[in-house]
Order: sequence, then C-alpha cells, then structure tokens
Amino acid sequence: MPRVLVPIATGFEEIEAVSIVDVLRRGGIDVIMGALDETLLVKGANGITVQCDRCMDGLTADDLDMIVLPGGMGGTKALAHDHGVQLLLKEMDAKGKNIGAICAAPYALYTAGVLKEGYTCYPSVEDEIKLAGYQGDKSAVVETANVMTSRGPATAICFGLAIVKKLVGDEAYERVRGGLLAEYCEKI
Repeated sequence: MPRVLVPIATGFEEIEAVSIVDVLRRGGIDVIMGALDETLLVKGANGITVQCDRCMDGLTADDLDMIVLPGGMGGTKALAHDHGVQLLLKEMDAKGKNIGAICAAPYALYTAGVLKEGYTCYPSVEDEIKLAGYQGDKSAVVETANVMTSRGPATAICFGLAIVKKLVGDEAYERVRGGLLAEYCEKI
C-alpha cells in the first residue's frame, strides 16, 4: 500500500488538507497527517483544528511514496521555513519520489528548489515564485516530472483523485471518483 505524508502546519487550508487525506484514504492509500512538532492539534486558516497522526520527525524519503503539501498562506510559509520539511522535499526529489502541492504550497516547493517549470498554484502566488512555466487556469492539476500541483480549494478533490490514479491506478481512481460523484473532475 502506498504511503503519503501530508504535513500540517498552523494556518493550513482546511478544505485542501481534509479533502486530499479523505480521497487518498478512500483510494486505499496509507496517509500520515504529520505535525511539524509534538503539538498534534493544529489550527487551520479558518479556525478548524485537526489532530495529526504523528510528528514528522524521523520520517525519511525511504518511508514514503509521496509527500503532498496543502495550501493556506500561513501553513505554506511555515512549510517553506521548516528545515525538516525542506530537507525531506529535497530528499524526495533527489530520489525521484512523488511530490505534490496545492494552492499556495507550490511556494514551499520553490523554496526547497524542487518545483519544476510547468506548475499551477493559487492565482497571485506565482508572483512570489520566480520560476517560468506557470500554467494558470489551464488545468486543475499540472504534472511535470515527479511534481504534481493544483490550484486551490475547489480543485482539491480532483487533485486527490489524480494522486489516487498515479499511486494505485485507474480502477481505484474510477471507483473513488464515482463514489464521490466527482464527474466534474476531468479525466486525468
């Protein structure tokens, strides 16, 4: 069973984090909601608190198949400045492992030096990312090499489905997509 880490930092975008975790778990993926420190209760951008599964300390790229960062500007800035997250992103990229980010979170990929040309993010965040290849609103999900990005809260379910398809295949993708009534998510 594939294992995915979703790092949760104060100020994260709740819709994105919870939607991604939910969709991946429905797809049969082992998801770790990882806190940046021992404080496992983390408050999101809109005042919703979630309980993480564990602290991220000790996790390495060898333990994971993918890392997926939810957005929310506060959470994104925390991920972009967290030494452990930045090192893990670099390690994942060096090993060719899958990396994902939605909304503002591609900025944290940029600060780690792992964002590829050909990405999307929340409109206006591209101004902080000094990298060519912003895809704007061309697609809910943009994949370049080992990096997948998505635009924001409204695309979170489609993003989660794209990850399910990538990690566990078409059958799981179609099953979860149908169960969610997510026909609006383009065939990826």
